Amino acid sequence: MADLADLARDALHQVLDPEVGLNIVDLGLIYDIAAVDGVVTITMTFTHEGCPIGPMLVEGARQIVAALPGVRDVVVELTFDPPWTPQSISADGRALLGG
Repeated sequence: MADLADLARDALHQVLDPEVGLNIVDLGLIYDIAAVDGVVTITMTFTHEGCPIGPMLVEGARQIVAALPGVRDVVVELTFDPPWTPQSISADGRALLGG
């Protein structure tokens, strides 16, 4: 059976970046997911610090993970170190983008 962090990562595939049309996992915005006693901590970034849709992506991540069974709280931590680059996109993401 998958642990809560794995379930959260799977759920985050439902959160799409509307500018690119790719989910935030395959886009490479999710750096880490940890789950301890029902508290899921997501470390993520944006494609750039001034990303206008950043707050929407954070809220989408928070909501989708909070709806999972066993989740008591969701903490989203933003980081820009290391900065996101197009190389952060997964192989699946590149395929979906036609690359």
